[in-house]
Amino acid sequence: MARPPLRVPIRRLPGAADLPLPEAATSGAAGLDVCAAVDADLEIAPGARALVPTGFAIAVPAGYEAQLRARSGLALRHGLLLPNAPGTIDSDYRGEVKVIVLNAGDAPVTIRRGDRIAQLVFAAVEKVALEERSELPTTERGEGGFGHTGARSTGRREGSS
Repeated sequence: MARPPLRVPIRRLPGAADLPLPEAATSGAAGLDVCAAVDADLEIAPGARALVPTGFAIAVPAGYEAQLRARSGLALRHGLLLPNAPGTIDSDYRGEVKVIVLNAGDAPVTIRRGDRIAQLVFAAVEKVALEERSELPTTERGEGGFGHTGARSTGRREGSS
């Protein structure tokens, strides 16, 4: 049995009446496409970042977060990434949703009004209670850091060739 959709209040901001609200491109899409609400073309040089308005605000229900994620086609074709992906929109934030984009490509990228620039995904968030301890339970990995599990499986040490 399918769950009913999560109901999320959304408010279109002044000056954004011509833009579509976030929507799924296909029936199986996990994310809702988010459009740019720029007033004029925005050119982003290679290596540069920009904050792109979307023209809407949302009221994420308590117990959830909204996540902004990169669109795979823009990442592949143009190197357009979200450097803080996923960018979290908390349930108590009511301002305009804005997208931080980074041009990791080798050519300028132009964002135009109405361009689909990101995906919006909703996820449940667990509340936690941290409990300070002098010792933690042991594991096979222990204190091994980044790349530790891969180094063990290949027999090679991090940084070796």
